[in-house]
Amino acid sequence: MDLPGSLLPTPLHELSGELIEKSGIKLYIKRDDLIHPTVSGNKWRKLKYNLLQAGKQNETTLLTFGGAFSNHLFATAAAGNAMGFKTIGIVRGEDYGQNETPTLRFCREQNMSLHFVSRQEYRLRNSEEHLREIAGKFGHPFIIPEGGTSELALQGVGEMVLEVEKQLRKSPDYYAVAAGTGGTAAGILSSGANVLAFSALKGGGFLENDIHDLIKPHGRNGNLSLFTDYHFGGYAKVKPELLEFMDQFKNNYGIQLEQVYTAKMFFGLFDLIRRDFFPRGSIIVAVHTGGLQGLLSGDGR
Repeated sequence: MDLPGSLLPTPLHELSGELIEKSGIKLYIKRDDLIHPTVSGNKWRKLKYNLLQAGKQNETTLLTFGGAFSNHLFATAAAGNAMGFKTIGIVRGEDYGQNETPTLRFCREQNMSLHFVSRQEYRLRNSEEHLREIAGKFGHPFIIPEGGTSELALQGVGEMVLEVEKQLRKSPDYYAVAAGTGGTAAGILSSGANVLAFSALKGGGFLENDIHDLIKPHGRNGNLSLFTDYHFGGYAKVKPELLEFMDQFKNNYGIQLEQVYTAKMFFGLFDLIRRDFFPRGSIIVAVHTGGLQGLLSGDGR
């Protein structure tokens, strides 16, 4: 199944520059931001097999969870609308009313029904008892976890690894990814690859256990290195240094990043290169996981 208007496989581009050349490594960027105009990056990878499973079960409605600037809500609304599903979004926090975020406005335009819950209730989103209650309240829809992160998501992310191996004609030594719920990192790990995951969350150390829980059913797993020092204050938080890095990256490579996930990942990756973290000759593939609608949540960039 392909989403109408999608670009697959996505391009793999080599990045160059004095720092990279001096380090003796090869650095590539996997342009998953180009998959689709509104369902970009890891979101389509993680949604694909969830939608296929919903179709097999003859489900007509999808229900999922996210915040007011959630890339996942944005993508689920767009993908669901394009593929003929009704969608329901359980949104963390208060109803914004007239001051609705661009993300939530887009979700409504894609016919997603939004329901706001307190942060306390939102914390129960993974409780089996709470999920049964929600399912009954909304007519037993097909439930997709926050961020699309589930066993089904790993299968979709694994397809990206196969694409990279065909494009390079070999396996890279490392994949670098931003981490929110850890689903993308888990999908790559479950394909046997080594992953550098850069947490976009303050206090993101819990992600290590979450990622390992996701990959437990898989026998062929790579090695995970989780970096938690590049969050710049926490989820969706920014500092001038990060915004300057985004601008410089775009000037150097003509590629737009966003400040919630991808800029933090690339900032951390370049810092590791600068500190000679990688043995000479290493091949690294950094995954641009899209989410450029997140630009609307920051300082307007």
